[in-house]
Amino acid sequence: MSDGSQDKQLPATPKRLEKARKEGQIPRSRDLGHLAVGAAALGVIAATIGPVTERLRDLMAAALRFDVVTLKSPERMLERLHDMGLSVLPIVLIFGLVTALAALAAAVGSGGWVFTGKVLEPKFSKINPISGLGRIVSKAQIGDMLKACLLALVLGIVGASYLWTHHEDFVRLQSGGGLAQGFADAGELLVSGLWLLVLVLALFAVVDVPLQRFLHASRLKMSHQEVKEEFKQQEGNQEVKGRIKARMREVSRRRMMAAVPQADLVVMNPTHYAVALKYDPDGPGAPRVVAKGTDDLAMRIRDVAGSAKVPVLQAPPLARALYATTELDHEIPMPLYSAVAQVLAHVYRLREAMAGRAPYPGSLEDIAVPPELDPADPRHSPRAARRGAATP
Repeated sequence: MSDGSQDKQLPATPKRLEKARKEGQIPRSRDLGHLAVGAAALGVIAATIGPVTERLRDLMAAALRFDVVTLKSPERMLERLHDMGLSVLPIVLIFGLVTALAALAAAVGSGGWVFTGKVLEPKFSKINPISGLGRIVSKAQIGDMLKACLLALVLGIVGASYLWTHHEDFVRLQSGGGLAQGFADAGELLVSGLWLLVLVLALFAVVDVPLQRFLHASRLKMSHQEVKEEFKQQEGNQEVKGRIKARMREVSRRRMMAAVPQADLVVMNPTHYAVALKYDPDGPGAPRVVAKGTDDLAMRIRDVAGSAKVPVLQAPPLARALYATTELDHEIPMPLYSAVAQVLAHVYRLREAMAGRAPYPGSLEDIAVPPELDPADPRHSPRAARRGAATP
């Protein structure tokens, strides 16, 4: 089996179906169109057969009436012909309009309303005689030709059978009964014959509509590789997405490092965690985490803070708790207010002492950090940490 057909066993994806629809590839049943036109024609004829036969009878009677004036004036013959045409014109227009609407309704009903210019675009491949011959002798074209021949054969057999079984009725049309009765009988025979033809078309349409949908779905089947390629196009190439994410992380990291010099202090667990805090005493909010990192990034935060003369305090439990519970550019959780206030007060006393306005404070006392928020504490609770992070 060739590679082109070996894998096409998967049904078409919604994207493939939508693309095919935009290109005008939808299931269409010609037999449904034939049925719609035939049923519409039958309906119009059945509804107007009485007035039409009466009008035809009057026209024929008038045409057969000997008129010396008309015979001597050829232009009068043209006028009578014109009047006869105008008299049947409304019925012809109604017939044409109803059948056209029925054909349009059948087309929309089988595949929906689709308007696309794809089918009108010039394609030079269509004028290639070799490819054109291939399209003519394709399986689809041969199948359509055989189906059309079968339909014509069945319609011919049904029509011939109807004429044979009603040949005596057709003979009686000429045997008398008057012109009016003859037209009335002919109308009844016409309607009953059309009923049989429409029934045949209905049987073909019942088979052809699901068949065309099945063939359409088969033509649009996809291989595993095509599904994978479509998924890549929709979701994006994973390598490209990885590079984009890495670039975004780098941009975010640079922005974060640029915020470290404006921080009020950096809380560290000597080598593993570093969290930079910023607090506006005049603002309504709590202190915010403007930078945080672990390992090498923690060392970089410490170095940047040292270069910018931002105080760096060693408070391992608080550093771990802040890192675990607070997202970047978010306020610290309420359970850590007391601990952060303690280190901020210590930093402010150091600043006052360095400015000569107050004595130097002693060593920083033990900071009370809720054990459930410290990842290194055995009593740490991830659920409590998440609740703390969600606290404004």
